Amino acid sequence: MTDITFNGRVFPCADGDTVLEALTKGGAPVASSCRSGVCQTCLLRAVAGPLPEAAQKGLKDTLRSRGYFLACQCQPTAPLHIEGPGADAAPLSATVCAITPLNRDIVAVELRCTDLPLYRAGQFINVFRDPQTSRSYSLASTPGLDPHLTLHVRKFDQGRVSSWIHEDWRLGDTVTISGPVGECFYLPSNPDQPLLLLATGSGLAPLYGILRDALRHGHRGPIYLYHGSRHEDGLYLGNELRGLARAHKAVHYHRCVSQGDVRADLRLGRVLDVALADHAEVKGWRAFLCGHPDMVKQARKRLYLAGVALKDIYADAFVRAPA
Repeated sequence: MTDITFNGRVFPCADGDTVLEALTKGGAPVASSCRSGVCQTCLLRAVAGPLPEAAQKGLKDTLRSRGYFLACQCQPTAPLHIEGPGADAAPLSATVCAITPLNRDIVAVELRCTDLPLYRAGQFINVFRDPQTSRSYSLASTPGLDPHLTLHVRKFDQGRVSSWIHEDWRLGDTVTISGPVGECFYLPSNPDQPLLLLATGSGLAPLYGILRDALRHGHRGPIYLYHGSRHEDGLYLGNELRGLARAHKAVHYHRCVSQGDVRADLRLGRVLDVALADHAEVKGWRAFLCGHPDMVKQARKRLYLAGVALKDIYADAFVRAPA
C-alpha cells in the first residue's frame, strides 16, 4: 500500500494498482479515456516522490522534466504528492515595472512578481483584465539573465486586453497574471543538436528567451533563428539579435519579409519557405515555432515531412485571440 496526496487528500494505492485506479476508487475527479497510455487524457504532475519509468513513456522531454506522468500507467513504489495539470496556472499579482516600445505595434512589458514559481524561457502566462477576460502571452525573459518577466504585446484593433495594456497600463500598476505554463522551452540534454527557431511578429518573444537560454546552458550546435513579418517595420530586436550572432558563432539570424523592397540584411519570402530553402536536410534537428497559427501548423507538418521528429517540434497550442 502506498499513499498518494492529491488536492489536499491522501488516497491509498494498493499494490499493483495505478494512480488513476487509486484516485478513481477514492472519488477524485480525474479525466481519463483510453487507459492505455495513448491519449494522455489522464496527465498529472508529480510534485514530490519518484516516478516509475513506465509512467512517463512516450511523453515529450519537456513534460518529463516538469514531473508530468500518465496516471493510468503509474504504479507507484513510494509515496507521491501530485497535482492536476492546471495547478501551476493559479492567479498571481504582478507589478508593472517597465514599458518599452519595440516597434509601432509592439511593446515590451516587464512585470515583477514576488510569488512567481520557477519558470522556463519560452513558456507563457495569462494576463487577466477581469475574471472572464484574459489573454496568453509568451515570455521573452530568461531565468538567470532577466530580473523580471518580459512580454511582447502587440496591439490589435479593438483588442480588449492588448489595447488595455497599451493604453491604460502605467508603471507601478498591479495586475493579475497566471503562473507560467507551456511546453515550448529548451532542455540542455543534447547540446550538439541543431536548433531551428521560426517566428512571425510578436512570436519572436519566446524564441528570444529560448535562444538566450540555450546559449546560457552552453549549447554547442548551430542555432538558426528566422524572424518574419509582412513588412520590415514589423520586425524588431534586430540590434540585439545581430549582437548575439556576432558574439556567438553558432547563432545565425535571418530577418524575413514577405512584401516590400529587400535590402542586404533582409530575406524575401515567408519565414518557413526561406528556412527550408536554406536547409533541405533537417533530420535530427530540434525546432521551436511561434507566431501566426497558420505558419505554426504548416511548419509542424513540413518539418515533420522533412525529417524532424514530432517529439523535437515544440509549439504551444494557445491561440492569440485579437479581442
